[in-house]
Amino acid sequence: MNRFSNNIPQGYKFDLPTEAQWEYACRAGSVSALYNGKELITQDGFDSNLDEIAWYDKNSSGITHPVGQKKPNAWGIYDMLGNVYEWCQDIYDNYTSLIDTDPKGGKKTPYHKSTYVMRGGSVFAKARDCRSSNRKVFFGNSFPIIGFRVALVPTD
Repeated sequence: MNRFSNNIPQGYKFDLPTEAQWEYACRAGSVSALYNGKELITQDGFDSNLDEIAWYDKNSSGITHPVGQKKPNAWGIYDMLGNVYEWCQDIYDNYTSLIDTDPKGGKKTPYHKSTYVMRGGSVFAKARDCRSSNRKVFFGNSFPIIGFRVALVPTD
C-alpha cells in the first residue's frame, strides 16, 4: 500500500501512461509540434519557440533542471518536452495504418523483450527530437536521462 491508496477513486490505478495517453497529456489540445501551440523554428540548433517550454541540448548545459522552470502546457503540466525522456508502458513498434483510440503499443516477442517507448526529449536531445510526436526506443538497460510520470488510469 502506498500513501495515496485511500485517495484513488474506485476503478482507477496509478500506472505508466501508454504512449497515446502521454501524447494526449503533452499536447493538451494543441495540434502543433510544440504544446505551446508553436512550431519548431530551429536556427543553428537553437529554437526560441522550444526555449520557452523545454530544456534541450542548446539551452541545458547538459544537466537536468528542476521541474517547473519553463512554461507549462495548457493543462498546467510542466516539462513534457525536454529535460528527461519519459518512459511509457508500451513496447516500441511501428505504427499501424489503422485508426485506433488509445492504442496499446507492440506485443512482447523474442525480439521485443524490453524495448519500451520513450517520449519528450532530453537535455541532450536536438530541438527536432523535442516535439509532441517524437518517440524513441528504450532497451531497458541503463540510460542516464530517462524518467517517468505516473498517470491515474482506469483499471482494466
